[in-house]
Amino acid sequence: MADATASFKDVPELFEVELGEALTARTESLSTFRELGPPDLCHIVKSTGRTGQRDIGSYHFVSGVDASSSASLAAYINSLTYSIEDNSAWFSKNTTWKVRNGCYCCFNAFSRVDIRVDVKIPGGVNAYVVDLRGDRHEATPEIWQETYVSALLRAILYSDDPTYWLEAYRKLDPITTPDGELRFLQAAESLFMKGWQVGSDPEIQVATIVSNHLTAGIIKYFGDSGRYQPAANLFEKLSAREPEIASLLAKSYIGMNEEVKAVQIMSAAMKHTPHSYTLLHVQGDFLRSKGRPDLALKLAREAVNCAPSEFVTWEKLTELYIDTKDYESALLTLNSCPMFTFNGRDAHRALSPAKIHLPFKRQIGDILPEKTKTDDDVADPALLRLPAPGLRGTWARAYSLLTRLVSDIGWDELLKTRSAVFVMEEEYRMQKVQADIQKVVTPNSTRSVNERVTVIHEDGSVTDGSVTLADDDASTRGMSSPLSESESKPEIENGLNASGGIPTIRVSSDSDTEREIAESSRVDVNAVVKEEESEESASMRSPALEKPMQAAGEEPEPSQLSNSNQEAFSFTNKRLCERWLDNLFMVLYEDLRVWTIFRAEVAHFKTQHVAYRKTGLEWEILGDLGIRLHHKEEAKEAFQRCLDTARYSQKPWAKLLEMYAEEGDITRTIQAAIRVAAYQYADYTEMTYPTLISRCFFKLGQIHGHAKISFTLLSMGLPDPILKIMDSYLQYGKTFKVEGYDF
Repeated sequence: MADATASFKDVPELFEVELGEALTARTESLSTFRELGPPDLCHIVKSTGRTGQRDIGSYHFVSGVDASSSASLAAYINSLTYSIEDNSAWFSKNTTWKVRNGCYCCFNAFSRVDIRVDVKIPGGVNAYVVDLRGDRHEATPEIWQETYVSALLRAILYSDDPTYWLEAYRKLDPITTPDGELRFLQAAESLFMKGWQVGSDPEIQVATIVSNHLTAGIIKYFGDSGRYQPAANLFEKLSAREPEIASLLAKSYIGMNEEVKAVQIMSAAMKHTPHSYTLLHVQGDFLRSKGRPDLALKLAREAVNCAPSEFVTWEKLTELYIDTKDYESALLTLNSCPMFTFNGRDAHRALSPAKIHLPFKRQIGDILPEKTKTDDDVADPALLRLPAPGLRGTWARAYSLLTRLVSDIGWDELLKTRSAVFVMEEEYRMQKVQADIQKVVTPNSTRSVNERVTVIHEDGSVTDGSVTLADDDASTRGMSSPLSESESKPEIENGLNASGGIPTIRVSSDSDTEREIAESSRVDVNAVVKEEESEESASMRSPALEKPMQAAGEEPEPSQLSNSNQEAFSFTNKRLCERWLDNLFMVLYEDLRVWTIFRAEVAHFKTQHVAYRKTGLEWEILGDLGIRLHHKEEAKEAFQRCLDTARYSQKPWAKLLEMYAEEGDITRTIQAAIRVAAYQYADYTEMTYPTLISRCFFKLGQIHGHAKISFTLLSMGLPDPILKIMDSYLQYGKTFKVEGYDF
């Protein structure tokens, strides 16, 4: 076990159990890296120089280091030699540890190899390439250029991703000077046509020349600061070789408010690449921003025809149907979205370290709560079990469309729309029974093939056509059915809807809150929250929330088969609901049920003039829930209540920072930014841009100017270390001439 003097002063470390195990694990994992690869690995070996004293190995992860040559990577390892604790004295008995050698590993996402630099101190530097099989090769200038761009893309795209977290992960500024930015643009230009090799976001099925991590990194880097001019210059040169890049060029000009030029570019590009869905989407977004979703809808339909296997085209079409208030078509289009298995960011294989060293930066960390587990880190199981926070990739994007639908039309209307366009399980079973009876009674009677019916197509459009009798292949046909009288006017018995239970949620007293939420969270369709005996609770009822019936294609619950008084159905324009969408309806139901109980309890406690108490984690979960369901003000209130607790968490401050910046509130934005910066530095995020804080500051700077932000910071009387950190964001704006830096 390493003693305290073997640790770095201000760099996080994970100490190895066996020397070199981190490098071995990385070599074995190379074949599993699918896209950009994980952050760089820096492995250090420390020695005392004494015989009989075993060397110790430690490692940490890092991004933002210049990976353009072996010299720059060796310089980073050399800088660590000055960070080691030096407690040596004239008569000290403490062992003095020194860095003996180091190995810096950086993944090349273009050629799918790992470039490594071995540094011996004192001694030389050895750079080599390790392929997926573990064999060594010589590093060429082309390999170095690809590695340099790969490292920059990881630093940019992983900078503020809340879902990607690693222990002992140090984030440094990837680009600090205009010269460095120019070098990045030159390297990106030379590798642009190979950009599809590094992969794309999980919502993109097939990476293309305009939809990949390289273009995403360029747009994010220049877009977060509103400096689209360098990106436009790059895309203009490249569009001469590849017309499809015109969509990125037009997007950049729109970001620069050069809309006339953007329209001219889009018009000319349509003649060369009329089937580019990215170009159609840029045009559609421009029309939406001008208040013409009806015109954008036609472009979105064409984009679906051009790329029917891409999720983003169907997503855009669904959004536009919602904009035009065509909710049935929106639901049908959402049902047609192709869903992809989510592949998260590449990561290292987790190893069990012998010791974890996470030095605490006292000057900044003093304004943060203690990083210890308290009662505020505990939450009600009903809140912890909510499935929506676990959605990723296309599933999360589809769920956000569903929450937008329910926000626009309400839960009851959404269920009616769902019943109108999808075959419910009960309807499908009844139709199948009727079809079987008909085959037995009149086996020779069949339906006219030429009967004219209404058919709903994949893109939501409606045309006339002909169908045959519905059968087990109904999922591949358009189907229609008028709602029967028994379906449109369900009987109410004992407070329950016969077509699907309506749990009557009653507000509990403070002592029974936990029990009541647990009872109401049962998935049983006829679950009803028990009535409270107190008259107070009985008089305060929250709005009833109906649980969605199962759509056809799932195993029905017994309670849904009890209604036998159904008319015969004649399907001609209904579809079978996809299983994943049916599951998302249940996820939405869980979110709405918990939110309804929460808001009812808040209203009840307010009328009683009693303080409504939750733990810090519960307020945080409820704030997230409010954002998911588009209740922004209630979510803001929940996050603000979370700040009153002693919970160590960056999330509420980060969410409030975005909200305050959107509202243009300089003082509150800066106050939230100070806390977010403290949390980031405590987690070794020592970068200025691109980060959430810089994005919010530059958004305010476009309106108020950076001078006003600077004077507000000075007026707060902040300690020097914190003031220096906050001022670094404005200094970046001054160096790169971000809009607002000069007023």
